[in-house]
Amino acid sequence: MSSFASNFQRLLSYTKLLTSHVNQGQHQQALSLFHHIHSTLSHSLDPFVFPLALKSCAALSFPQLGATVHAHTYKASFLSNPFVACALVDMYGKCVSVESARRLFDELPERNVVVWNSMISVYLRCNDVVRALELFEVMDVGRNEATFNAVIAGLVETLDGFCKAVSCYREMERMGLRPNLITVLALLRACVGVADVNLIEQIHGYSIRNDIDPDVQLRSGLIEGYGRCGCLDKAHLVFLSMRNRDVVAWSSLISAYALHGQARTALDVFEQMEKANVRPDGITLLGVLKACSHAGLADEAQLYFSRMRVRYGVEANSDHYSCLIDVLSRAGRLHQAYDVIRKMPVKVTAKAWGALLASCRTYGEVELAEIAGKALFEVEPENPANFVILARIYASNRRFQEAEGLRQEMIKRGMKAAPGSSWVVHQD
Repeated sequence: MSSFASNFQRLLSYTKLLTSHVNQGQHQQALSLFHHIHSTLSHSLDPFVFPLALKSCAALSFPQLGATVHAHTYKASFLSNPFVACALVDMYGKCVSVESARRLFDELPERNVVVWNSMISVYLRCNDVVRALELFEVMDVGRNEATFNAVIAGLVETLDGFCKAVSCYREMERMGLRPNLITVLALLRACVGVADVNLIEQIHGYSIRNDIDPDVQLRSGLIEGYGRCGCLDKAHLVFLSMRNRDVVAWSSLISAYALHGQARTALDVFEQMEKANVRPDGITLLGVLKACSHAGLADEAQLYFSRMRVRYGVEANSDHYSCLIDVLSRAGRLHQAYDVIRKMPVKVTAKAWGALLASCRTYGEVELAEIAGKALFEVEPENPANFVILARIYASNRRFQEAEGLRQEMIKRGMKAAPGSSWVVHQD
Protein backbone atom coordinates (compact mmCIF):
# COMPACT_ATOMS: atom_id res chain seq x y z
CA MET A 1 0.00 0.00 0.00
CA SER A 2 1.35 3.44 -0.91
CA SER A 3 2.22 6.05 1.74
CA PHE A 4 -0.64 8.29 0.53
CA ALA A 5 -3.21 5.51 0.80
CA SER A 6 -1.93 4.56 4.24
CA ASN A 7 -2.18 8.15 5.47
CA PHE A 8 -5.68 8.46 4.03
CA GLN A 9 -6.87 5.32 5.83
CA ARG A 10 -5.37 6.53 9.12
CA LEU A 11 -6.97 9.96 8.69
CA LEU A 12 -10.35 8.37 7.95
CA SER A 13 -10.11 6.23 11.03
CA TYR A 14 -9.01 9.18 13.20
CA THR A 15 -11.82 11.36 11.85
CA LYS A 16 -14.45 8.76 12.79
CA LEU A 17 -13.03 8.53 16.31
CA LEU A 18 -12.84 12.32 16.58
CA THR A 19 -16.47 12.63 15.48
CA SER A 20 -17.50 10.08 18.09
CA HIS A 21 -15.71 12.00 20.88
CA VAL A 22 -17.34 15.31 19.87
CA ASN A 23 -20.84 13.84 19.52
CA GLN A 24 -20.57 12.24 22.97
CA GLY A 25 -19.37 15.47 24.58
CA GLN A 26 -15.89 14.10 25.25
CA HIS A 27 -14.21 17.32 24.21
CA GLN A 28 -10.94 16.93 26.12
CA GLN A 29 -10.35 13.58 24.45
CA ALA A 30 -11.34 15.10 21.11
CA LEU A 31 -8.77 17.89 21.40
CA SER A 32 -6.06 15.48 22.51
CA LEU A 33 -6.80 13.33 19.48
CA PHE A 34 -6.79 16.38 17.20
CA HIS A 35 -3.33 17.33 18.52
CA HIS A 36 -2.13 13.79 17.80
CA ILE A 37 -3.63 13.84 14.29
CA HIS A 38 -2.10 17.23 13.52
CA SER A 39 1.36 16.24 14.73
CA THR A 40 1.46 12.94 12.87
CA LEU A 41 -0.57 13.65 9.71
CA SER A 42 -0.02 17.37 9.19
CA HIS A 43 0.35 17.00 5.44
CA SER A 44 -2.80 14.92 5.03
CA LEU A 45 -5.45 16.85 7.00
CA ASP A 46 -8.68 17.70 5.25
CA PRO A 47 -11.22 20.41 6.10
CA PHE A 48 -13.59 18.03 7.90
CA VAL A 49 -11.24 17.63 10.88
CA PHE A 50 -11.06 21.33 11.79
CA PRO A 51 -14.79 21.98 12.46
CA LEU A 52 -14.75 19.12 14.96
CA ALA A 53 -11.81 20.60 16.83
CA LEU A 54 -13.39 24.06 16.77
CA LYS A 55 -16.63 22.68 18.17
CA SER A 56 -14.71 21.23 21.13
CA CYS A 57 -12.87 24.53 21.64
CA ALA A 58 -16.23 26.30 21.78
CA ALA A 59 -17.71 23.74 24.18
CA LEU A 60 -14.76 24.07 26.59
CA SER A 61 -14.31 27.86 26.09
CA PHE A 62 -10.73 27.57 24.85
CA PRO A 63 -10.36 30.77 22.80
CA GLN A 64 -6.56 30.60 22.47
CA LEU A 65 -6.65 27.04 21.19
CA GLY A 66 -9.50 28.04 18.87
CA ALA A 67 -7.35 30.88 17.49
CA THR A 68 -4.52 28.41 16.91
CA VAL A 69 -6.84 26.12 14.96
CA HIS A 70 -7.98 29.21 13.02
CA ALA A 71 -4.35 29.90 12.08
CA HIS A 72 -3.95 26.33 10.82
CA THR A 73 -7.09 26.62 8.67
CA TYR A 74 -5.74 29.86 7.19
CA LYS A 75 -2.41 28.25 6.33
CA ALA A 76 -4.20 25.31 4.75
CA SER A 77 -6.44 27.68 2.71
CA PHE A 78 -9.59 26.17 4.21
CA LEU A 79 -11.39 29.44 5.08
CA SER A 80 -13.43 29.19 1.90
CA ASN A 81 -14.86 25.87 3.13
CA PRO A 82 -18.35 26.62 4.54
CA PHE A 83 -18.08 24.02 7.31
CA VAL A 84 -14.80 25.49 8.54
CA ALA A 85 -16.10 29.06 8.22
CA CYS A 86 -19.30 28.21 10.11
CA ALA A 87 -17.35 26.52 12.94
CA LEU A 88 -14.99 29.51 13.24
CA VAL A 89 -17.84 32.03 13.46
CA ASP A 90 -19.56 29.89 16.07
CA MET A 91 -16.36 29.43 18.10
CA TYR A 92 -15.52 33.15 18.16
CA GLY A 93 -19.10 34.02 19.06
CA LYS A 94 -19.10 31.62 22.01
CA CYS A 95 -15.52 32.00 23.27
CA VAL A 96 -14.38 35.51 22.39
CA SER A 97 -17.01 38.10 21.43
CA VAL A 98 -19.78 38.85 18.99
CA GLU A 99 -17.60 41.57 17.45
CA SER A 100 -14.80 39.06 16.78
CA ALA A 101 -17.25 36.67 15.15
CA ARG A 102 -18.66 39.47 12.97
CA ARG A 103 -15.18 40.67 11.99
CA LEU A 104 -14.28 37.16 10.85
CA PHE A 105 -17.64 36.81 9.06
CA ASP A 106 -17.02 40.04 7.11
CA GLU A 107 -13.54 38.89 6.09
CA LEU A 108 -14.54 35.43 4.82
CA PRO A 109 -13.88 34.96 1.09
CA GLU A 110 -17.07 32.92 0.57
CA ARG A 111 -20.26 32.83 2.61
CA ASN A 112 -23.05 30.40 1.88
CA VAL A 113 -26.38 30.23 3.73
CA VAL A 114 -24.92 28.03 6.48
CA VAL A 115 -22.32 30.69 7.34
CA TRP A 116 -24.97 33.44 7.34
CA ASN A 117 -27.14 31.32 9.62
CA SER A 118 -24.23 30.82 11.97
CA MET A 119 -23.64 34.58 12.33
CA ILE A 120 -27.36 35.24 12.83
CA SER A 121 -27.40 32.57 15.55
CA VAL A 122 -24.45 34.25 17.30
CA TYR A 123 -26.48 37.46 17.55
CA LEU A 124 -29.57 35.62 18.76
CA ARG A 125 -27.64 33.75 21.46
CA CYS A 126 -26.67 37.17 22.85
CA ASN A 127 -30.31 38.36 22.61
CA ASP A 128 -29.31 40.94 19.99
CA VAL A 129 -32.41 40.43 17.87
CA VAL A 130 -32.07 43.84 16.19
CA ARG A 131 -28.69 43.07 14.63
CA ALA A 132 -29.78 39.53 13.78
CA LEU A 133 -32.75 40.93 11.85
CA GLU A 134 -30.53 43.50 10.14
CA LEU A 135 -28.28 40.68 8.93
CA PHE A 136 -31.32 38.63 7.94
CA GLU A 137 -32.58 41.48 5.75
CA VAL A 138 -29.27 41.96 3.88
CA MET A 139 -28.55 38.30 3.12
CA ASP A 140 -27.12 37.96 -0.38
CA VAL A 141 -27.83 34.22 -0.58
CA GLY A 142 -31.11 32.33 -0.53
CA ARG A 143 -32.56 31.75 2.92
CA ASN A 144 -33.40 28.23 4.00
CA GLU A 145 -35.52 26.62 6.72
CA ALA A 146 -32.74 26.93 9.30
CA THR A 147 -32.54 30.69 8.68
CA PHE A 148 -36.21 31.20 9.43
CA ASN A 149 -36.15 28.76 12.36
CA ALA A 150 -33.39 30.77 14.05
CA VAL A 151 -35.12 34.11 13.49
CA ILE A 152 -38.56 32.88 14.61
CA ALA A 153 -37.06 31.32 17.75
CA GLY A 154 -35.21 34.55 18.49
CA LEU A 155 -38.27 36.76 17.99
CA VAL A 156 -40.48 34.81 20.40
CA GLU A 157 -37.98 35.57 23.17
CA THR A 158 -38.60 39.32 22.86
CA LEU A 159 -41.43 41.27 24.48
CA ASP A 160 -43.02 42.42 21.22
CA GLY A 161 -41.81 39.64 18.95
CA PHE A 162 -44.83 37.32 18.73
CA CYS A 163 -46.51 39.10 15.81
CA LYS A 164 -43.15 39.52 14.07
CA ALA A 165 -42.49 35.79 14.46
CA VAL A 166 -45.83 34.98 12.81
CA SER A 167 -45.03 37.43 9.98
CA CYS A 168 -41.66 35.75 9.52
CA TYR A 169 -43.41 32.39 9.27
CA ARG A 170 -45.77 33.81 6.61
CA GLU A 171 -42.77 34.95 4.60
CA MET A 172 -41.31 31.46 4.92
CA GLU A 173 -44.55 30.06 3.50
CA ARG A 174 -44.49 32.51 0.56
CA MET A 175 -40.98 31.32 -0.30
CA GLY A 176 -42.25 27.74 -0.52
CA LEU A 177 -40.10 26.50 2.38
CA ARG A 178 -41.49 23.63 4.45
CA PRO A 179 -41.69 24.10 8.23
CA ASN A 180 -40.14 21.31 10.30
CA LEU A 181 -40.40 20.34 13.96
CA ILE A 182 -38.10 23.17 15.05
CA THR A 183 -40.27 25.68 13.15
CA VAL A 184 -43.58 24.60 14.63
CA LEU A 185 -42.22 24.40 18.20
CA ALA A 186 -40.99 28.00 17.99
CA LEU A 187 -44.14 29.14 16.21
CA LEU A 188 -46.40 27.61 18.86
CA ARG A 189 -44.92 29.98 21.44
CA ALA A 190 -45.77 32.93 19.21
CA CYS A 191 -49.32 31.64 18.73
CA VAL A 192 -49.78 31.45 22.50
CA GLY A 193 -48.45 35.00 22.83
CA VAL A 194 -51.03 36.42 20.40
CA ALA A 195 -53.82 33.93 21.28
CA ASP A 196 -54.08 32.84 17.64
CA VAL A 197 -56.04 29.60 17.94
CA ASN A 198 -56.56 29.42 14.15
CA LEU A 199 -52.82 29.24 13.56
CA ILE A 200 -52.45 26.66 16.33
CA GLU A 201 -55.03 24.54 14.50
CA GLN A 202 -53.09 25.00 11.25
CA ILE A 203 -49.89 23.89 12.95
CA HIS A 204 -51.70 20.90 14.43
CA GLY A 205 -53.09 19.88 11.05
CA TYR A 206 -49.76 20.40 9.31
CA SER A 207 -47.98 18.26 11.92
CA ILE A 208 -50.45 15.40 11.39
CA ARG A 209 -50.19 15.54 7.59
CA ASN A 210 -46.38 15.57 7.72
CA ASP A 211 -45.97 12.99 10.49
CA ILE A 212 -44.47 15.49 12.98
CA ASP A 213 -47.46 15.00 15.28
CA PRO A 214 -46.09 12.01 17.29
CA ASP A 215 -43.35 14.18 18.83
CA VAL A 216 -43.99 14.42 22.59
CA GLN A 217 -42.62 17.95 22.84
CA LEU A 218 -44.91 19.17 20.06
CA ARG A 219 -48.01 17.60 21.58
CA SER A 220 -47.20 19.13 24.96
CA GLY A 221 -46.85 22.47 23.18
CA LEU A 222 -50.25 21.97 21.51
CA ILE A 223 -51.83 21.22 24.89
CA GLU A 224 -50.39 24.44 26.28
CA GLY A 225 -51.38 26.42 23.18
CA TYR A 226 -54.99 25.22 23.10
CA GLY A 227 -55.18 25.60 26.87
CA ARG A 228 -53.95 29.20 26.87
CA CYS A 229 -56.53 30.06 24.21
CA GLY A 230 -59.35 28.50 26.25
CA CYS A 231 -59.86 25.46 23.97
CA LEU A 232 -59.74 23.00 26.87
CA ASP A 233 -61.58 20.21 25.03
CA LYS A 234 -59.00 20.28 22.24
CA ALA A 235 -56.16 20.38 24.75
CA HIS A 236 -57.61 17.32 26.46
CA LEU A 237 -58.06 15.47 23.16
CA VAL A 238 -54.39 16.04 22.27
CA PHE A 239 -53.46 14.76 25.73
CA LEU A 240 -55.59 11.64 25.31
CA SER A 241 -54.00 10.95 21.91
CA MET A 242 -50.55 10.63 23.52
CA ARG A 243 -49.29 7.14 24.21
CA ASN A 244 -46.37 8.27 26.36
CA ARG A 245 -47.36 11.17 28.60
CA ASP A 246 -44.35 12.71 30.28
CA VAL A 247 -44.31 15.24 33.11
CA VAL A 248 -44.45 18.13 30.62
CA ALA A 249 -47.69 16.88 29.05
CA TRP A 250 -49.35 16.36 32.44
CA SER A 251 -48.16 19.76 33.66
CA SER A 252 -49.44 21.50 30.52
CA LEU A 253 -52.93 20.06 30.97
CA ILE A 254 -53.04 20.86 34.70
CA SER A 255 -51.93 24.45 34.00
CA ALA A 256 -54.54 24.83 31.25
CA TYR A 257 -57.39 23.90 33.57
CA ALA A 258 -55.94 26.01 36.40
CA LEU A 259 -55.64 29.06 34.14
CA HIS A 260 -59.34 28.96 33.29
CA GLY A 261 -60.58 28.42 36.84
CA GLN A 262 -61.39 24.71 36.54
CA ALA A 263 -59.55 23.90 39.74
CA ARG A 264 -61.27 20.63 40.58
CA THR A 265 -60.57 19.25 37.11
CA ALA A 266 -56.92 20.35 37.40
CA LEU A 267 -56.60 18.58 40.75
CA ASP A 268 -58.31 15.46 39.34
CA VAL A 269 -55.75 15.40 36.52
CA PHE A 270 -52.98 15.71 39.11
CA GLU A 271 -54.38 12.69 40.99
CA GLN A 272 -54.43 10.73 37.72
CA MET A 273 -50.81 11.75 37.17
CA GLU A 274 -49.83 10.35 40.55
CA LYS A 275 -51.68 7.09 39.81
CA ALA A 276 -49.77 6.86 36.52
CA ASN A 277 -46.53 7.01 38.54
CA VAL A 278 -45.31 10.16 36.80
CA ARG A 279 -43.26 12.20 39.26
CA PRO A 280 -44.33 15.87 39.35
CA ASP A 281 -41.78 18.65 39.11
CA GLY A 282 -41.80 22.27 40.20
CA ILE A 283 -43.85 23.40 37.19
CA THR A 284 -46.51 20.74 37.85
CA LEU A 285 -46.87 21.81 41.47
CA LEU A 286 -46.98 25.47 40.48
CA GLY A 287 -49.98 24.62 38.28
CA VAL A 288 -51.61 22.78 41.19
CA LEU A 289 -51.10 25.75 43.53
CA LYS A 290 -52.47 28.15 40.89
CA ALA A 291 -55.56 25.96 40.57
CA CYS A 292 -56.06 26.18 44.33
CA SER A 293 -55.51 29.95 44.22
CA HIS A 294 -58.10 30.55 41.48
CA ALA A 295 -60.71 28.51 43.35
CA GLY A 296 -59.88 29.79 46.84
CA LEU A 297 -58.88 26.32 48.08
CA ALA A 298 -56.59 27.47 50.88
CA ASP A 299 -56.52 24.21 52.84
CA GLU A 300 -55.74 22.16 49.75
CA ALA A 301 -52.99 24.60 48.75
CA GLN A 302 -51.34 24.27 52.16
CA LEU A 303 -51.56 20.48 51.93
CA TYR A 304 -49.91 20.32 48.50
CA PHE A 305 -47.30 22.88 49.52
CA SER A 306 -46.38 20.85 52.61
CA ARG A 307 -45.90 17.75 50.44
CA MET A 308 -43.58 19.41 47.94
CA ARG A 309 -40.27 18.51 49.56
CA VAL A 310 -41.36 15.49 51.65
CA ARG A 311 -43.33 13.53 49.05
CA TYR A 312 -42.15 14.93 45.70
CA GLY A 313 -38.59 16.06 46.46
CA VAL A 314 -39.23 19.54 45.04
CA GLU A 315 -37.80 22.66 46.67
CA ALA A 316 -40.28 25.52 46.74
CA ASN A 317 -39.13 28.65 44.91
CA SER A 318 -40.44 32.21 45.03
CA ASP A 319 -43.25 31.43 42.54
CA HIS A 320 -44.57 28.60 44.73
CA TYR A 321 -44.50 30.83 47.79
CA SER A 322 -46.25 33.62 45.89
CA CYS A 323 -49.06 31.24 44.93
CA LEU A 324 -49.45 30.06 48.53
CA ILE A 325 -49.52 33.67 49.78
CA ASP A 326 -52.06 34.54 47.08
CA VAL A 327 -54.47 31.74 48.00
CA LEU A 328 -54.20 32.49 51.74
CA SER A 329 -54.72 36.19 51.12
CA ARG A 330 -57.74 35.62 48.87
CA ALA A 331 -59.26 33.44 51.60
CA GLY A 332 -58.90 36.26 54.11
CA ARG A 333 -56.08 34.60 56.04
CA LEU A 334 -53.96 37.73 55.81
CA HIS A 335 -51.91 37.29 58.97
CA GLN A 336 -51.21 33.68 58.01
CA ALA A 337 -50.05 34.87 54.59
CA TYR A 338 -47.82 37.50 56.21
CA ASP A 339 -46.36 34.83 58.48
CA VAL A 340 -45.41 32.81 55.36
CA ILE A 341 -43.70 35.90 53.95
CA ARG A 342 -41.70 36.47 57.14
CA LYS A 343 -40.46 32.87 57.17
CA MET A 344 -39.69 32.53 53.45
CA PRO A 345 -36.20 31.04 52.91
CA VAL A 346 -36.05 32.60 49.43
CA LYS A 347 -36.24 36.22 48.33
CA VAL A 348 -39.70 37.77 48.75
CA THR A 349 -40.84 39.01 45.35
CA ALA A 350 -43.16 41.84 44.34
CA LYS A 351 -45.70 39.19 43.35
CA ALA A 352 -45.94 37.94 46.95
CA TRP A 353 -46.22 41.40 48.49
CA GLY A 354 -48.67 42.42 45.76
CA ALA A 355 -50.98 39.50 46.53
CA LEU A 356 -51.06 40.49 50.20
CA LEU A 357 -51.64 44.18 49.43
CA ALA A 358 -54.52 43.48 47.02
CA SER A 359 -56.30 41.30 49.57
CA CYS A 360 -55.72 43.85 52.31
CA ARG A 361 -57.84 46.22 50.21
CA THR A 362 -60.56 43.56 49.85
CA TYR A 363 -60.71 42.89 53.60
CA GLY A 364 -59.96 46.42 54.83
CA GLU A 365 -56.74 45.47 56.64
CA VAL A 366 -54.77 48.71 56.97
CA GLU A 367 -51.86 47.65 59.19
CA LEU A 368 -50.68 44.83 56.94
CA ALA A 369 -51.41 46.97 53.87
CA GLU A 370 -48.90 49.55 55.13
CA ILE A 371 -46.25 46.86 55.64
CA ALA A 372 -46.85 45.38 52.19
CA GLY A 373 -47.02 48.80 50.54
CA LYS A 374 -43.74 50.01 52.03
CA ALA A 375 -42.05 46.76 50.98
CA LEU A 376 -43.34 47.20 47.43
CA PHE A 377 -42.13 50.81 47.28
CA GLU A 378 -38.63 49.41 47.80
CA VAL A 379 -38.92 46.35 45.56
CA GLU A 380 -40.51 48.16 42.57
CA PRO A 381 -40.39 51.91 43.26
CA GLU A 382 -41.52 52.83 39.73
CA ASN A 383 -44.83 50.93 39.85
CA PRO A 384 -47.68 53.42 40.41
CA ALA A 385 -50.25 50.66 41.05
CA ASN A 386 -48.85 50.03 44.54
CA PHE A 387 -49.26 53.69 45.49
CA VAL A 388 -52.80 53.75 44.10
CA ILE A 389 -53.93 50.62 45.96
CA LEU A 390 -52.53 51.76 49.31
CA ALA A 391 -54.01 55.25 48.82
CA ARG A 392 -57.44 53.69 48.17
CA ILE A 393 -57.12 51.55 51.29
CA TYR A 394 -56.39 54.69 53.30
CA ALA A 395 -59.29 56.55 51.71
CA SER A 396 -61.77 53.72 52.31
CA ASN A 397 -60.79 53.84 56.00
CA ARG A 398 -61.23 57.64 56.08
CA ARG A 399 -57.51 58.28 56.42
CA PHE A 400 -57.60 60.97 53.77
CA GLN A 401 -54.41 62.72 54.83
CA GLU A 402 -52.27 59.62 54.25
CA ALA A 403 -54.07 58.97 50.95
CA GLU A 404 -53.35 62.52 49.77
CA GLY A 405 -49.73 62.14 50.88
CA LEU A 406 -49.31 59.14 48.58
CA ARG A 407 -50.91 60.99 45.67
CA GLN A 408 -48.52 63.89 46.20
CA GLU A 409 -45.60 61.47 46.29
CA MET A 410 -46.73 60.07 42.94
CA ILE A 411 -46.83 63.57 41.46
CA LYS A 412 -43.37 64.28 42.89
CA ARG A 413 -42.01 61.14 41.21
CA GLY A 414 -43.78 61.87 37.94
CA MET A 415 -45.99 58.79 38.19
CA LYS A 416 -49.34 58.33 36.48
CA ALA A 417 -51.79 55.53 37.07
CA ALA A 418 -52.12 53.46 33.89
CA PRO A 419 -55.69 53.30 32.55
CA GLY A 420 -57.39 49.91 32.38
CA SER A 421 -57.34 48.17 29.02
CA SER A 422 -58.14 44.89 27.31
CA TRP A 423 -57.69 43.43 23.86
CA VAL A 424 -59.31 40.95 21.54
CA VAL A 425 -58.11 39.06 18.48
CA HIS A 426 -60.35 39.66 15.45
CA GLN A 427 -60.43 36.72 13.07
CA ASP A 428 -62.42 36.62 9.82
